[in-house]
Amino acid sequence: MKALIVRMSSIGDVVHVMPALAALKHHGWDAGWLVESAAAPLLERNTSVLRTHRLPSARALTLAAVRLTTSEMRREKYEVALDFQGLWKSALWARFAGAPRLIGFASAWRREPLSALLIPEGASPTREAVHVIDKNLALLRAIGIDEVGLREFPLPTSESEAATVRMGLKSLGLGGFVILNPGGGWPSKLWPPEGYGTVARALRERGLEALVTWGPGEQGLAERVVKASDGAAVRCFPTTLLEYIELCRETRLVIAADTGPLHVACAVGAPVLGLYGPTDPERNGPFSSDDRVVRRVPLCSPCHKRRCRVHEGVMRAITPTEVIRAIDARLGLPLPEARAV
Repeated sequence: MKALIVRMSSIGDVVHVMPALAALKHHGWDAGWLVESAAAPLLERNTSVLRTHRLPSARALTLAAVRLTTSEMRREKYEVALDFQGLWKSALWARFAGAPRLIGFASAWRREPLSALLIPEGASPTREAVHVIDKNLALLRAIGIDEVGLREFPLPTSESEAATVRMGLKSLGLGGFVILNPGGGWPSKLWPPEGYGTVARALRERGLEALVTWGPGEQGLAERVVKASDGAAVRCFPTTLLEYIELCRETRLVIAADTGPLHVACAVGAPVLGLYGPTDPERNGPFSSDDRVVRRVPLCSPCHKRRCRVHEGVMRAITPTEVIRAIDARLGLPLPEARAV
C-alpha cells in the first residue's frame, strides 16, 4: 500500500504531519511526500519516506517542471493522495498524482474552504483533535488508521551533522547552553530582540550560556540580541536544518516564538518555552506537559493573518520577567526572592 502525503510548507507544518507519517508506517503503508525545498531536508534522507518529490519553486514553475513532477508522482502508483494542507494549490497537486483516492479535509477545516471542491473525499476531524498534530492524524481515519494522540517524529539523524555541531559548540566554548531563536515566521508572532537580550543576562546569572540561532536573512536580528545581552549571548555558527536538529539535541532549553525552530525542538524532545500571541498554543504549541508557554492573547485570537491591526505589537506586551520565571519553572531552578532583570 502506498500513500502520497501533500504538505508542502512550512517547516513547522511539515513537522506537525510527521506523526501521520509514523502512523502510516506502523500500519504497513509506504509513503511518498510532496514538499517545497525549505523543508525537503527533513524528508530526503529519512528512512521513513519512500520517495520525496520536491515541488518546483515559483521561479522554476514552468509547464515542463509541472509535467516532470507529475510524472514522478504517477510512476509511484500511489493508491491514495492525502492533502494535509487545505489549499487550492495542494488540492491541485494531489490530483496531479493520479491516485485512485484523494482525501483531504472538509471545507470547514481548510485554509481555503472552496478548494474542497477538488477533494472527492472530505474528512472532518472530531472534537478531540484540538492540536494540529491530532487534526492531521484524524485524516488517516479515512483509510482505517486511528492514531490520534501519537507523538512520534521520524526525523533523520546524521553523524556528520552531529559532529559539525559538536565542533561548532567547542569552538565557542559552550557547555550548558540555552537556545534563543528570535526569528522565523511572520514578524507579528516574534518577540523583540531586546527581550531576548534581557533573558540572556538572566541566564548568565544562573550559570547558563545563551546561544542565538538564526536562519537565512536573520543574521542581523541575531546580532541585535547579542548586542542587547551585554555579552551574555553569542551568535550561533551557521547551521543547516539538519544541524539545527542536532543542536536541539544538545541544548538545555529552546526559547522561541510560534515558528519552525520551536516545532523542530518539540519534535526532537528538547525542553522548550514557547512565546505566543495571535496563534493558539492549544492548537500548535508545545505538547509535552513539562514545557511552558508565555502568551498575550489579542482580541482577534486565534488569528492566522500575517498582518492584522488587532494583534500587531501584542508580543511586545510579554515581559522578560514572565519569561525568566517560566525558564526557572521549566528547568526546575529555585525561584529567587528578588533578582534584577
